[in-house]
Parts: sequence; structure tokens; C-alpha cells
Amino acid sequence: MVLVSGLALFSDGYNAQIIGYMNPVFAKLYPDSFSSIIKTRLSNAFLIGEILGMLFFGYTIDKLGRRTGIIFATLLLVLGIILATAAHGNTELGMFWMMIVGRGVAGFGAGGEYPTCGTGSAEASDETPYVRRRRGLLVATATDFAIDFGFVSAGIIALIVLAAYHQHVNDGVWRINFGIGFVLPLGLLFLRLRLINSTQYQKHAMKKDIPYLLVLKRYWKPMLGTSLAWFFYDFVTYPFGIFSSTIIGSLNPSNTLLQNIGYGTVVNCFYLPGCIVGGFLMDRIGRRQTMTLGFFLWAVMGFILGGALNPIQSVFPLFVVLYGIFNSLGEMGPGVATFLCAAESFPTPLRGHFLGFAAAMGKAGAAIGTQVFTPIQNSFSDEQKGIQAVFLIGAAFAAVGGIIAWFLIPDRERDLENEDARFRVYLEENGYEGSFGDLSVLEK
Repeated sequence: MVLVSGLALFSDGYNAQIIGYMNPVFAKLYPDSFSSIIKTRLSNAFLIGEILGMLFFGYTIDKLGRRTGIIFATLLLVLGIILATAAHGNTELGMFWMMIVGRGVAGFGAGGEYPTCGTGSAEASDETPYVRRRRGLLVATATDFAIDFGFVSAGIIALIVLAAYHQHVNDGVWRINFGIGFVLPLGLLFLRLRLINSTQYQKHAMKKDIPYLLVLKRYWKPMLGTSLAWFFYDFVTYPFGIFSSTIIGSLNPSNTLLQNIGYGTVVNCFYLPGCIVGGFLMDRIGRRQTMTLGFFLWAVMGFILGGALNPIQSVFPLFVVLYGIFNSLGEMGPGVATFLCAAESFPTPLRGHFLGFAAAMGKAGAAIGTQVFTPIQNSFSDEQKGIQAVFLIGAAFAAVGGIIAWFLIPDRERDLENEDARFRVYLEENGYEGSFGDLSVLEK
């Protein structure tokens, strides 16, 4: 149940990464119409759609239920991928606009997966004490691991498709790469149709008359902490993931398309063990502690790579491995902990609201990070110094993220019921007289 609630986030990582690999294909196939404006809009359509989807579905799943949100998010995700894959037009520009619309719809659905998957997997893992003790690893696998597996799969599939076409580029290359992104969500849809709302949601849902001022008075600090931590994490991790092939290409002596995608995929593979280690650590030492530790180790590795890039880069395989460890440390800490901290820091009736808002802040960080990454790198006349600069700046942001995590994110008990009970007492003490529970279920 925990994994079914989450794994469609694979498509978020896949669709975010695959567009970077397809940009050179578009530039070769459609040199007259694939302008820098179209390139930016193809990337931004997905990100903007995600931010809107996170906010919309975060609100919706608290009002209408987890099952309703997760099904409609999956449907929109699949629909958007199909539209982008089948993009056609009377002109090449018309085709690109259909692709932009399709990626926007897919982004809206993928954004909806964040609050639905985060709340669904956290609450599904609260049903028994045995599963609750392993929630860190289970939620890490269902959320961040799924996203990172999408990142890695994008590179592997791009290489396979290019090899199948014998390096001959035509529209079949990008259509196949786009279309594969809907296979897992479509398969999961049939399993998700059988899901029911969690026990916690059935007991504690607040479907009307939510006292938002009282809520903000109690939860402003964890809201600030989870949102800012997610912002700083995505600000660093997304550009270093999406532009991994670009960084590799700048330092790779051979600098061929296949080699750059291949090395970039190897670097991204390091995400996966980081997720697993982070999942174990969250169950052993705690969520906030894991996030803080990961942020600071991430910063240390970033400062090492930025400060000693010249001698490290002279042994190119060493640079690839250290770059991979850099990515792995980010996933070991904030990568896995953002979802669970945002889910456990808030009560069930408003978990979707707060998780959706924190995730949207994270995607805003991703959008800003990817937007400023290349200008920062290009502001230096020496390409190598530009890469040093982005590593040092990324490390500084990671260090600030660690400070935010330690001082603003609370330590919560593993049992979600405890915070739900305290929240109800708090509201009653402040004169709230509304109803709790999913009445459509309770009446049965």
C-alpha cells in the first residue's frame, strides 16, 4: 500500500530529466523553430504545472480525500504525457506549442503526485506498529527513490533509443523517450483504483470551516522550516542533476554526445544508494537529524569539489565518482527527509495543505536554481572556474539548509495519532466547534 501510494513519482524525475537529453535532438531536427524561447518554455511548462498541481491537490486531498486526489493526479499525468508524445501541428511551431501544453498538463498531474504520494505513503505506513517503525525506509523508497530512479532511467532509455536508431536522429527518438514516461503511472492506476482513504484521514478529516488563523498560529514554524529546507534542497539538487551531462561535457576530454549522457547517467546513479541509506538513517537517528547531517555532508563535499577541482579533474574518473558522491549525500539527507518531515510535522486534517505548499516552494527553488545555474557558470571567462563557482555556491546553500533544518523543523513522535489528538485539543481550547472525520465513511 505504501509503495502503490508513491511510485508514480518516477514520472516526475523522468520527465524533468528527459527534456534535457532531448534538447539536442530538437535542435538538430528543427533548427529553424527550436529557439531558446521554445526551449525555456518546454522546461518551464512542466515546472509551472507542478507548482500549480502541488498547491491545488494539496488543498483538494484534505477536502475530498486521498484516493480521489491520487486517481485524478495520475489521470492528468498520463494525459499530459500522451499529449506531449503525440504532439503535431500544421507547422513545427504549432507542434511545439502542443508539446508545451502537454508538458504543462503532465506537470500539473506530477505536481499533484507530491502531496498525494507524501500523505498517502506516510498515512499508509501508520496502520501497524511494525510498518510504522520502518516508515523512513518505506516512504523514502516510495517518494525520493522513485523520483531519482526516473532521473537515472531517463539517461538509460535515451542511450538505448539512440543506439536502436544507430545514432540517426528523427522524431521517433523523442516520441519514444517521452512516451515511456507514462507506462508506470498507467500501470499503477489500476492498483490505485482499489485504494481506500487511510484510517487517520477517516478519523480526523476537516472538510469545512477550517480555522486557518488558529492553524497558522500553531504551525507557522514547521511550515517555514519544511518549506525553506525543500527550497534550498531543490535549488541545489535539480541543476546539478539536470545539467550533469553539461558539467561532464565541459570537463570530459572526448566530449561526445553518447559519452556525456553516459557519464551523466553514471553520476545520477549515485542518487539511489543515497536514498536507501537515508531511509535507514531516518528510522535509526530521526528525520530532522538525518536531514541536517545530509545537508552538512553535502556542503562539505561541495566545498571540496569547488576548492580542489583542478587536481580532481585531472583524474577524470575520480571527478565522476566524487560528483556522484556529492549527489548521493544530498539524497541521503534532505532528499529523503523533505517528504517525511513535511508529512509528520502537521496534523492529518491539513497534511495535504502543508505538504503541497512545501513541495511547491521546493519546485520554486528548482526553477530558480536551474535558471541561474548557466548564467553563473557563463559569467566566468574560464569554463573550469565557472564550474568551481557553482559547486561553491551550491555548497553554501546546502550549509544554510542544514541550519534551517536543525532550528525550524520539529522532532515528532512516529505515531501520527499523537499530533492529531493534540491538534484537536488545541482547537477545542480555542473555541472551535467544527466536526472531524470523513462523514461519508463514518455514517456507514
